[in-house]
Amino acid sequence: MQPPYPVQPGPPFQAPPFGQQPTASGNPVGAVLLGFFVSVVVSLLYSGLILATYKDQSVTTANTLYLAHALLNGAIVGSLVGLMAHRSNGARIGGAVIAALGAFFGYANAIPLVVASEQSPMALRDLLEAEPFFPAKAWWTSEAHGGVDWFSPLGLVVAAAAAWGLAYAVGNGRRRT
Repeated sequence: MQPPYPVQPGPPFQAPPFGQQPTASGNPVGAVLLGFFVSVVVSLLYSGLILATYKDQSVTTANTLYLAHALLNGAIVGSLVGLMAHRSNGARIGGAVIAALGAFFGYANAIPLVVASEQSPMALRDLLEAEPFFPAKAWWTSEAHGGVDWFSPLGLVVAAAAAWGLAYAVGNGRRRT
């Protein structure tokens, strides 16, 4: 008995089994390391800017510069992570953490530089021996009100959100190859 119509040849390729994802591309570890190095450079530039202009800054200017630094740090780190790691969630999270740490250390490293410039390196050494966490306490404490300076954690959130958001947007905006 013959079939009612001729048998057709199969497709020239075989589709992957259901549920199998294509292999990941990019380099998540390299993306996080490059983001770290770039974050260090941006933080050092911010610390140098604070050292050069601290005498002329008002509290509003200092807060604006801090938030702008956090946004810039997050944007650069996020863009690099998105370009290099593509769709890696671990790299996105790593980039967000690095950007937040870059925002913190940019501010915290400026404090000893200002103290050393105003007084002397020996005064800075004495201060840090007596109070080793002075830069972190200065970052957290509001000089005007004596309580918590809420711009400080806001800067961390801005940096982390900018890094994760840009890493997500840039990484998902790329075509699969």
